[in-house]
Amino acid sequence: MHSIQKLLEIMAALRHPQTGCPWDIEQNFASIAPYTVEEAYEVADAIERGDMDDLRGELGDLLLQVVFHAQMAAEQGDFGFDEVAAGIAEKLIRRHPHVFAGQDAGTADDQQRAWEAHKANERQAKGESSSALAGLTPNLPALTLAMKTSKKAAAVGFDWENPEQVIDKIHEELTEITHARQADNQAAIQEEVGDLLLAVTNLARHLKVNPEQALRNANRKFIARFEKLEASLADSDDDWTDLSLAELEHRWQAVKLTRP
Repeated sequence: MHSIQKLLEIMAALRHPQTGCPWDIEQNFASIAPYTVEEAYEVADAIERGDMDDLRGELGDLLLQVVFHAQMAAEQGDFGFDEVAAGIAEKLIRRHPHVFAGQDAGTADDQQRAWEAHKANERQAKGESSSALAGLTPNLPALTLAMKTSKKAAAVGFDWENPEQVIDKIHEELTEITHARQADNQAAIQEEVGDLLLAVTNLARHLKVNPEQALRNANRKFIARFEKLEASLADSDDDWTDLSLAELEHRWQAVKLTRP
């Protein structure tokens, strides 16, 4: 607790209008928000790499974002860090009656359904939308939002019965992209590509694959292979313009056969 208090005092000093840091003083919620998102991604990256030393540092950077926002809110008289911490503590207790109120825990799936039910009841009590899709955050990464949206729709029965039906949908969307291209309709092409990506996300869900993670893995694999291809060109004193597309494809296939 002493460390938290010290961090809060440092943040207050940085924001002091007379003696603080000019950069920190100039910031507001909107200007800090991109850093908050970036720090969350850096936490995820450290976890994926299994770098615990880096994770400790990145969690500190993410905590700083919470402290920064809380300090700005306190300056406006809205709320402070204590209210933020108290609010999440109260929410966790309220949403875990199987831990704090002696109710039957059930399975992990039971708890996931109960969690969603608690959130729905809270939204209803606040007079918010009762839609099955309520509670979604529109500015999530698109693949993550698509996954969450499809899960919520599936929870009320609006879903395909099996992966094969989703694959058929993917073929349908590919056909519609072809038609849009034939019509030379760029707006329609963009719309149909979006529909295709949504269908692929649904296929990932049916196959129990996290599409965001799958695409990150694919990106890393492509980058590693591309760098090997570059090294291959350098070893043979070739330039990209020296080789035909067929020759580049041959080398690419050779790279794919090497160990990651």
